[in-house]
Amino acid sequence: MDGDFRTEFTREPARLKQHPALVLNADYRPLSYYPLSLWPWQEAIKAAYLDRVDIIAEYDCTVRSPSVEIRVPSVVVLKDYIKPKRRIAFTRFNLFLRDEFQCQYCGSKGDLTFDHVVPRAAGGRTSWENVVAACSPCNLRKGSKSLRNARMSLAKIPRQPGSDELRNMGRKFPPNFLHESWMDFLYWDTELDA
Repeated sequence: MDGDFRTEFTREPARLKQHPALVLNADYRPLSYYPLSLWPWQEAIKAAYLDRVDIIAEYDCTVRSPSVEIRVPSVVVLKDYIKPKRRIAFTRFNLFLRDEFQCQYCGSKGDLTFDHVVPRAAGGRTSWENVVAACSPCNLRKGSKSLRNARMSLAKIPRQPGSDELRNMGRKFPPNFLHESWMDFLYWDTELDA
């Protein structure tokens, strides 16, 4: 087969793998901020072909079939609104997100685990109101003691977050890559430059 018929994807597969599409709900807000709602470019093109999304912005590259050349979408918006979930699942990830990925005893980041404020040995439950993010040294130091006996204090009282609160918390942790075409949709409520 002649090399002229190859697509850029065939010649440089890693290049198009780096072209995710930001997925917006029908209200033009991302479905999620953390993790940011992204689709591989192939899914974005398929959804556009099936008339499930509108393409709002595109990258400066194209993909080709024998009969069609298509610019790769960088932002797509769903045609049907997806109602956000109101109930927040109690997961390790959501707990760390609530606590802004930092130890609630010393404020350090990295090497996080979770700790029961009232130890399970003392009847403490595994719930939003009793579990916090903790670094390994603080978790070991506290052990199965109460906060008073361990002479430790919390940065903030643990509680169950609301879905909007957790979604907004995720906006504080952008991914490593943000394409310029996404900015108007990620930070729609920030003050505009004059």
